[in-house]
Amino acid sequence: MDHLKWAIFHAAKEGKLNQLKGILASKSSSQVRALTSGKVEGSTPLITASREGHLEVVQYLIVKCHADMHQRGSVVFDGETIEDAPPLWCAAAAGHFSIVKCLVQHKADPNCTTQTNSTPLRAACFDGHLGIVKYLLEHKADIEIANRHEHTCLMIACYKGHTEIVRTLLESGASVNRCSVKRNTALHDCAENGSVAIAKLLLRYGARTQQDGHGMTPLMTAAVAGHIQLTEYFSAIPETPKMERINAIELLGATFLDKRHDMTSAHQFWRRAITLRYVLIGEAPTSHIPAYGNINEPKTISELEEVRSDPEKCRIIALLIRERVLGPKHPDTSYYIRYRGAVYADSGDFEKCVKLWMYALDMQRGNLEPLYPMTLSSLLSFAELFSFMQQYNINFTKMSLIFFLRFFMSFYVRLIVARSASEIQLLPPRVYRAMVIILHLTALSDNVLHDKSVTPEQLKESVNHRGFLLYQLRDVRDHCNRTLLHLASSSRACPLGRYPVTKFPSPAVADILLNCGFDPNVKDYEGKTPLHLAAETAGDDPKSSIATLNHLLESGGHIDMNDGKGKCILDITNKSLHPKINRTKHETLQCLASRVIMRHRLPYKEVIPTNMHQFVALH
Repeated sequence: MDHLKWAIFHAAKEGKLNQLKGILASKSSSQVRALTSGKVEGSTPLITASREGHLEVVQYLIVKCHADMHQRGSVVFDGETIEDAPPLWCAAAAGHFSIVKCLVQHKADPNCTTQTNSTPLRAACFDGHLGIVKYLLEHKADIEIANRHEHTCLMIACYKGHTEIVRTLLESGASVNRCSVKRNTALHDCAENGSVAIAKLLLRYGARTQQDGHGMTPLMTAAVAGHIQLTEYFSAIPETPKMERINAIELLGATFLDKRHDMTSAHQFWRRAITLRYVLIGEAPTSHIPAYGNINEPKTISELEEVRSDPEKCRIIALLIRERVLGPKHPDTSYYIRYRGAVYADSGDFEKCVKLWMYALDMQRGNLEPLYPMTLSSLLSFAELFSFMQQYNINFTKMSLIFFLRFFMSFYVRLIVARSASEIQLLPPRVYRAMVIILHLTALSDNVLHDKSVTPEQLKESVNHRGFLLYQLRDVRDHCNRTLLHLASSSRACPLGRYPVTKFPSPAVADILLNCGFDPNVKDYEGKTPLHLAAETAGDDPKSSIATLNHLLESGGHIDMNDGKGKCILDITNKSLHPKINRTKHETLQCLASRVIMRHRLPYKEVIPTNMHQFVALH
């Protein structure tokens, strides 16, 4: 049956109608339904035929095979997998107008949605299929159904720059001032695209220039994106505040410098902004940030001319402008600080890099939610940087060490805050990534703290501080219910960046965690303890795995504890490695008795003390 499903699917995908008919001709109606509803590669024959544009195949599947037009599946568009996509959505996204008509005429729901709540209308708006947009609107497509981010059809059409589709949606009554989850409107999406024509349309239909979730107006959004004509258009609107006009011109300069590497245009914008500031406002910005080397924004044309020949100072000025105008909460502010730090690292100036990155991390910690992806990305960059320095024997200075330990502490504190806010349950991918970073930082700290330049007093104080922080993370679990000790004991759980800090399983990291009170017998959702995970990797890295196993056993790990499949570590590891595991030392009489009880299913709850029940059940 499976080979028939495969043949039918690929016949539909390639538009081979006669082949499809030949396969199904001799089948009963129930078999036909089963074969045409079966999924291959996550998709049905009707979905793939709709995606690929084979009208005759679609008609045959609907009329003769009674294929379910509302059955959903997985499809790939532009390298992205779309889950739970109905046939009509696929046809609309791919621009197959005739198939859209066919499906709608056979009563396909024009408001069907994907997993992310994207409709066929939104799909057509995304890729600019004007005819399909008009047809769907004529057949009761709901113009206001937004995706899971509350992003509407009008917003996506503005973002993609499809002027005629925007016009059609507005004429059909689309809400012009509706906000997404991030509080951006269609005018913000238009500003990101840079279309003056669309901006004029939106304003004609009553669009308001309000702020989004980052405090950005459409004018500021256009400036950050580097769209000169649209920035000028928004600035010319009489209601635009004077200060916002000046800020927008300053941002254009920062954008041209950092994104387009056009220093000449950047200076022209800044020169214009300084002139306007004195004419319209009469005051100059003041800033004093040690992380930027105490470089200040130029207040006069002469001060601007003085830094014109110094590219490094100009780039710092761009950071100052961005932080002052956008504020510390805006993603671009910390992003470009990190980018400038990376440039310093590439040129070998690691202390300047660390200084800027610590400043960005403090900014993120103070303004973003715990475990925010950008914060995790910053922490990962730190781990990679210090790993690179270690790998190429670049000495850690005392300043770098202090920065490193400070950052290490701030990360743990932030994670603890996330635990108290119950984000562990809400954001499992972020939590897992955070845990992996923690493991690599733990390994890094161990390497750094045992450097000859570290005094015994510094070592003792830092190890105690690290232990205090790790102790508070004993109960943090990932999406598989695994602890840090689980991950430290497994080679498959810990990929990290271009410059891995250490190999896993890591006996050293496992030992650190065990000394901080981590339980070697705690189980994940599959009933596996850290010992089971270490045993599973023994074939790939026997030396590290056996060393990790012995550390776990020395700290109270049970050698004979079974996982969810009833296997202990001796069942998992190759017998040739058993002599390296001191079974006699770690297998107690209690363990042997418990295994006999469980193997023969002997009643024990009324016979032994209550506090032994859990111990027996573990075996």
